[in-house]
Amino acid sequence: MSLIPNFDAINQAAERIKPFAHRTPVLTSAWFNRETGGEIFFKCENFQKVGAFKFRGACNAIMKLPKREGEKGIVTHSSGNHAQAVALASKLAGYKATIVMPENAPKVKVNAVRGYGADIVFCESTIESREESAEKIILKTGATFIHPYNHPDVIAGQGTCALELLAEVPDLDVILAPVGGGGLMSGTLIAAKSINPNIKVFGVEPEFADDAWRSLNSGRIEQVLRTDSIADGLRTSLGSITFEIIQKHIDGIVTVSESSIIRDMRNIWERMKIIIEPSCSVPVSALIDGKLDVRGKKIGVILTGGNVDLDHLPW
Repeated sequence: MSLIPNFDAINQAAERIKPFAHRTPVLTSAWFNRETGGEIFFKCENFQKVGAFKFRGACNAIMKLPKREGEKGIVTHSSGNHAQAVALASKLAGYKATIVMPENAPKVKVNAVRGYGADIVFCESTIESREESAEKIILKTGATFIHPYNHPDVIAGQGTCALELLAEVPDLDVILAPVGGGGLMSGTLIAAKSINPNIKVFGVEPEFADDAWRSLNSGRIEQVLRTDSIADGLRTSLGSITFEIIQKHIDGIVTVSESSIIRDMRNIWERMKIIIEPSCSVPVSALIDGKLDVRGKKIGVILTGGNVDLDHLPW
């Protein structure tokens, strides 16, 4: 059986999460239109519950679980937005969530996860330690593991974002989104290409975390070689399912510099008066830097989240 969700799965996910998730606004900016020569439509997932698109996938996966499984508990490992998403979705479903978080996770995110009622198990800041800690909980309790991105129901949930965007602006020429583990990009590709096979979908990564770009070129999953990009949500390598989808459907991946990411994070704050996190500004930088020619085109940009440590801004 294929683990790749189809367009029907995304439509079903949209109905499943409808009572719980926000339908986020699509905003425009005359300044960004002038700077790029295109017409830019920003899908604002920074206004989603938990402040990020991650709630869509976690909510779909958890609400789809048979009750007898959910009652054994939910477990995941994450230091960021997925942790908060699983914590809140589990709370709404009436299930107990346990989140494995690295001991160096930002305090603001630890507090948010606790605020949603989840238990936290701290571990060393390596992927091996995260996985081992989660596995111990699963063996002890029989809890269901919700992977941050390499999970069909999570991917289907993330695809609802593009579904909403194209319902509001059906004649887009291009959609841009960041690429980390590939869950959002996979869902976006399935939704967008099912609705309009001629639409172009591009991923954008930091130059410091260009593993998806390298994976497309090598034909196999490449690992992130550096972990110092300011775009902390994009320091993740692709999964087996997400790589297969991206490899088959994506129109290309471009990379942008750290200085551009910081510049355009600030540009969004100043010009649009909304808060976005660094990972969000990556596709914006691709437009401002001219990495893609969008003159005269209608462009959808997914702004993925707005969870920022306000005590440590990069400017």
